[in-house]
Amino acid sequence: MRCVIIDDEPLAIEVVESYVNTIGGIEIVATCTNPLEAIRILNKHKVDLVFLDIEMPNLTGIDLVKSIDHVPQFIFTTAYPKYALEGFNLHATDYLLKPIPFPRFLKAVSRAREKYELENRGKETPVAITKPEVESGDNFIFVRSEYENIKINLNEIRYIEGLKDYIKLHLQHTSKAVLTLSNFKDIQEKLPPLRFLRVHRSYVVNIDYITAIQKTKLVLGDTRIPIGETYKPQVLNRLKI
Repeated sequence: MRCVIIDDEPLAIEVVESYVNTIGGIEIVATCTNPLEAIRILNKHKVDLVFLDIEMPNLTGIDLVKSIDHVPQFIFTTAYPKYALEGFNLHATDYLLKPIPFPRFLKAVSRAREKYELENRGKETPVAITKPEVESGDNFIFVRSEYENIKINLNEIRYIEGLKDYIKLHLQHTSKAVLTLSNFKDIQEKLPPLRFLRVHRSYVVNIDYITAIQKTKLVLGDTRIPIGETYKPQVLNRLKI
């Protein structure tokens, strides 16, 4: 991936630049303190991801996005939470509040990479986009529970709950949940990201079962799942709200 960092504060650029270099695998095409110069760079170079401040002189980050014909993925990096809703209405990949903790930055970049890989796979194998999970063998997983590996159909998983060192899988056609010694990182690696969404530090939900969205909760039939404040921007973005 190729990225550009845009911020009117040089120190903020240094922080993002150091984070990107620490993670690796991303080429920094340019860094800009002037948003007008950034537009020229974005029009000239092929860029996959932009780290973008919002409140800048001459042109805000939001106006910058609106002024570009071909908008790459972008992650807002700002000290102001008040622009979050507008940012996600522009389809931002993520919205990071300064000072940005490295784990939160890492999560945003992982999300950007995931989207980048999905988009590029789609260009190479367009047929896979229409029938991805059934034909690719991704319609089930195995989890270790009670001394055996249990096969679970992904369509049956309504939501997943984290309980300290354990993960509890709540299924559609049984009241008995499946308990497995695991963590969210391991279980999410087995799940197709287009269908399963982390909405709270203790919950992952199957998007197919969401029936309504409240201010701080997702409704899955008769079940209410809290939306964590940290996860709320990406939840709203993923659900196109």
